[in-house]
Amino acid sequence: MDHSHNERQDNESRSLWRSRTGLMLLGFLAIAGFFLLSEHRAHALGALPYILLLLCPLLHLFGHRGHGAPRRGGGHEH
Repeated sequence: MDHSHNERQDNESRSLWRSRTGLMLLGFLAIAGFFLLSEHRAHALGALPYILLLLCPLLHLFGHRGHGAPRRGGGHEH
């Protein structure tokens, strides 16, 4: 089988962020993120308590998965 096509695709997808275009995109996103956060800091920090409260049920559901469910093999898995 010819694996050169798959290897070339993997190399091209990884090399985007190391290319000049990828670095410029990362720089632009960093600058835009800085200005967005600096201009809207009061809004972002004001919403933080509500975001944490909304995340609590999700963290509870996903953090306690498997409690009370019968386990296969009878042993405890960590």
